[in-house]
Amino acid sequence: MSRTEGARLFRETWIAGVRRHFPGEPKPGYVAPWEETPEWERAAAGAVYAQVRQFLEVSEGHAGRLTREQKGRFVATCWTAQMYRHFEDPKPGYVADWPDLPGWQQETDADIFEAIEKDVS
Repeated sequence: MSRTEGARLFRETWIAGVRRHFPGEPKPGYVAPWEETPEWERAAAGAVYAQVRQFLEVSEGHAGRLTREQKGRFVATCWTAQMYRHFEDPKPGYVADWPDLPGWQQETDADIFEAIEKDVS
């Protein structure tokens, strides 16, 4: 899968996770389709997809044995690094540590790891 296709998988999984886990009505930007996603966000999604994919490959698939929380934490950490790459002074919510993320976002991040895991296998 190309980086662009991986980024789209990331975004589609994010949207599905937000719709599944977000309490109430999410902000429109959270569920905006690929065509309306800002370029920086597309690039960040592609980079995180590539990081998770490589993580799975270098562990020869054994990263799949991580707990769901560990999988979500990995995605969140990779995302945070991308926020620092794309923004000199990112919004605090963009770089919040795992315990400070809302439950819906933690679940969505874990969904993303598992979707990439499924794509790799």
